[in-house]
Amino acid sequence: MGKSKPELQITTVLGIGPVAPGHDLAALINATEISWPDGSTGFSDGDIVVVTSKIVAKAEGRIIIAQSRDAAIDSETVRIVATKVTPRGTTKIVQTQHGLVMAAAGVDASNVEKGQVVLLPIDPDASARELLTQLRDTTGRRLGVIITDTMGRPWRLGVTDVAIGAAGITVLDDHTGRIDGFGHTLELTNIAIADEIAAAADLVKGKIDGSPVAVVRGMGDYVTTEFGPGASVIVRPLDEDLFPLGTAEAIQQGRATAAMNRRTVRDFSDTPIPEDLIARAIAAAITAPAPHHTTPWRFLALRNEPIRQTLLTALRERWIADLQSTDSVAEDSISKRIARGDILYSAPVLVLAFIDLGAGAHQYPDEVRTSAERDMFMVAGGAAVQNLMITLAAEDVGSAWISSTMFCADVVNAVLQLPASYQPLGAIAIGYPATKPKARDVRTPEAFMIPKLN
Repeated sequence: MGKSKPELQITTVLGIGPVAPGHDLAALINATEISWPDGSTGFSDGDIVVVTSKIVAKAEGRIIIAQSRDAAIDSETVRIVATKVTPRGTTKIVQTQHGLVMAAAGVDASNVEKGQVVLLPIDPDASARELLTQLRDTTGRRLGVIITDTMGRPWRLGVTDVAIGAAGITVLDDHTGRIDGFGHTLELTNIAIADEIAAAADLVKGKIDGSPVAVVRGMGDYVTTEFGPGASVIVRPLDEDLFPLGTAEAIQQGRATAAMNRRTVRDFSDTPIPEDLIARAIAAAITAPAPHHTTPWRFLALRNEPIRQTLLTALRERWIADLQSTDSVAEDSISKRIARGDILYSAPVLVLAFIDLGAGAHQYPDEVRTSAERDMFMVAGGAAVQNLMITLAAEDVGSAWISSTMFCADVVNAVLQLPASYQPLGAIAIGYPATKPKARDVRTPEAFMIPKLN
């Protein structure tokens, strides 16, 4: 793209008057007198006609009767991005069917009869192409058209006009790969030409008593003979958006999907796991419910300490002995079963979880109630382990729960010199996944619901 002329002129188109459904915008524009500072009038090749979307929508009959503006906003909303409650009501930032992310879906209740609202044009790019065709036919000039609407910007106060429809104009000027004045290659520099022109035109159009149409001169190098891709290409694809949700909505979505994001991971990378991350996971674990207002959870985090190897070796030997003497399992089968525990050796971090029955469990004279008491505490331990693993998953850390310590509590407590009241809850192998976990098999709640009795 060549350089634009150094001078930029913008003039308003006065005398448009009220616009109603069915009005011919091109005829209304052509019926006005367009004056320039040099005394000339009318259009020249390379001029860009900038039109507020509201009059386009009115001309297209996008005025509706709405019992409430909120209902109209909801009808135009594809996705709620963010909401904010203020003393004046609830502001909704939403994505429209056009892909635009803006306040109130572009629904406007100003400058219309009470009880009416104006929606955005159904297809602003198509509207721009139609208007451009008519203007080119009637003027014989090489023109461009931009249809604008007003938006706020993240982290910036105030609003500005942007292009939501365009025709006959290059809307983006990609500078990637060009060389700057110091010989540096530009990267990821894509200039939103159509938005810049829209904002500049808004300075002369005005918001209250101004004109809904302006003409920009001096950007002719960006005016094309073809319609071009339109303003829709300016909309960032959702999968490339770093901030697809508002803060509150992102937090809520995280809460809603946290448990589903936990996956068993058995193949870890060598990337170290920060100490504070393990601490945060344990902090979440100890928020689990527990009987009698107790806090019976205990954790031991092991990395490369010698005791880890000692414990795992003792567990392996006990497991082999049990399989040989109790189950009479063949040697090749034993080797395969033992290999399942290799993850406990290779994981960057190993967290051993326990329930301390001496930290509040009630004592009963009969076995039935004693067993139930123990089961209550074990359930509380399971909830803590799940909390820990969900928290790790939320930080993209993988984990795998291995139950082996539960089968030989005496070995675990002896090697670690723990009280007999400590009941092992298994070991959690922790690390960053080496590969992305496979998609979870679909499970429907109905398949796990016990039918109600009549």
